Amino acid sequence: MKKIAFTSSVTLRVIAASILGFISGSVVGCTNASPDNNATNSDTKPATNTSAETKTATGNGKLRSVAFTVGDLSNPFFVLMGQATEAEAKKIGGKDVNVTVVSSAYDLNQQSNQIENFTASNTDIIIVNAADKSGIKPAIEKAKLAGRIVIAVDTGAEGGVDATITTNNVQAGEVSCKYIADRLKGKGNVVIVNGPPVDSVIQRVSGCESVLSKYPDIKILSKNQNAEGSRDGGLRVMTDLLTTFPKIDAVFAINDPSGVGAELAANQAQRKDFFIVGVDGAPEAITAIAAKDSLYAATATQNPRGMAEKAVQVGNDILNGKKPSNSTILIPVKLITKDNVSTEKGWK
Repeated sequence: MKKIAFTSSVTLRVIAASILGFISGSVVGCTNASPDNNATNSDTKPATNTSAETKTATGNGKLRSVAFTVGDLSNPFFVLMGQATEAEAKKIGGKDVNVTVVSSAYDLNQQSNQIENFTASNTDIIIVNAADKSGIKPAIEKAKLAGRIVIAVDTGAEGGVDATITTNNVQAGEVSCKYIADRLKGKGNVVIVNGPPVDSVIQRVSGCESVLSKYPDIKILSKNQNAEGSRDGGLRVMTDLLTTFPKIDAVFAINDPSGVGAELAANQAQRKDFFIVGVDGAPEAITAIAAKDSLYAATATQNPRGMAEKAVQVGNDILNGKKPSNSTILIPVKLITKDNVSTEKGWK
């Protein structure tokens, strides 16, 4: 993946998923950490977030630090969210705000360690893209007990988060699979290229299934293959599905990277008998949709930049004593197809 340079004075640390639990000391100073950089539970007493206490009393909390743990930094979607987090933190708090972004690689233990490190470091706002909605609950509960502000983004998380900001993922699945049903005229074989069992993915598949269930002549051949939300995973899963099913009419991919991987598998197998619909509005999907001979037909656009900006804004409002009127904020989607790709743009 192309290396991204951050030139602003706000320090954004993008740490590869392979570095387990590591948080840069210049941004998040890990305390009471074990030798492998994972915070220990037995000896660590959560530090007090004095800035959070000050804002409750005075309504004038100064934003000093933001930390964000995402699912996978090999996905440009999350890279863009990290960039937007940095930019919004700088806009609100100025050059002295510290920002760190780390990848959990969808590993619950690693993400729990990351949140514990953020908590121990007096981080003002912790933004979580949960690897496991229920499993992350203890780490979030500890962060809340220590006075941290915790915002769930892109997918839900248990443990008492202050706010949840996500795409309307049920809607994303619905509009994607309504397009499939309409294009198939209510009859055909569909495969769902599934992904990690996180809330957002589960909701997309649920939305898709709820629509396709209204068409008795549409058969879902497969819906349980986890492509891990990645191009390589999409290639792997779709290669297997093409071997298993000689007749496929349409593919619903839970995100664009896995959808692009599915198209690569089709090209390698010289299969042109179906079309692909994804979710994200990623640049590579927009390019594929615009291409004349591409199998990629549509994508339900998300707004990763907007979600990340909103997470920082809501967190800062809470820091200053202003809670959102609704703790769950849903961002609507729009379907981009070959018919409107020249005028509708995905995220950049």
